[in-house]
Order: sequence, then C-alpha cells, then structure tokens
Amino acid sequence: MPHISLKMLNGRTEEQKKKLSEALSQAVQNVLNIVDMHVSVTIEDYSAKEWQEVFKEEITNKEKFLYKKPEYDPKSLM
Repeated sequence: MPHISLKMLNGRTEEQKKKLSEALSQAVQNVLNIVDMHVSVTIEDYSAKEWQEVFKEEITNKEKFLYKKPEYDPKSLM
C-alpha cells in the first residue's frame, strides 16, 4: 500500500490514463522509497454534472485531508 484514487472529468483516453497511472505510481515510489508492487491506482471518470457532487464529497467535505486545494469553482465546468 499506498493506493491512489484519482477522480476527474471524462474525456481522457485509456493511453493517457495508463501513462498518468504509471507517472503517479513512480512518484509515490520515489518519494516514499517503496517498490512498485506496493502501489495501486484507480481512475474514475465523471461528467461535469456528476462532478458537482463528487467535488462536494471529496473536496469540500474532506478539507482537513486536502493537501492541494483547487483554485476553481466546480460550477464553472457546467
């Protein structure tokens, strides 16, 4: 472990998701000094409408766990 859970707007290709997953996994390995077999990654896609609720649940309601805060209003995606 660790596990990375990435949520984003839909529209990225499978190739982009695989490359992103590999880059995130590599960064975790480098910073935490662990091997690849301990890292897992999930990627979930959402529409702009669905993102409104995800933003509330994952960002607004979890602010004390948020290490990088977004600098946009999710309503701007509609």
